[in-house]
Amino acid sequence: MWIGWVEFDLLLGDVHTLKEKRSVVRPLVAELRRRFEVSAAEVGHLDLHRRTAIGTTVVSADRRHAVDVLDEVERSVANRPEFEMLSAHRGYLTSHDE
Repeated sequence: MWIGWVEFDLLLGDVHTLKEKRSVVRPLVAELRRRFEVSAAEVGHLDLHRRTAIGTTVVSADRRHAVDVLDEVERSVANRPEFEMLSAHRGYLTSHDE
């Protein structure tokens, strides 16, 4: 079993309140879950209205599939005009890692 994760640090565009931030971040998280069948959540910068960190994970029988899914997720997030991707950090684990 392979577990892959990617965490995005994003700068939001024309957002002035935490309420506006939620209205932009929630649809992104929902789309990632639905479209790519991954777990996704806002995982950082919760108190800042123009920044967010989004984490996604995928579980797969093989590493190649996990890499392919996370590649697609990253392209999808990078192509969203309402965000500027500041960074993306990835990691992979196997059930045999200790």
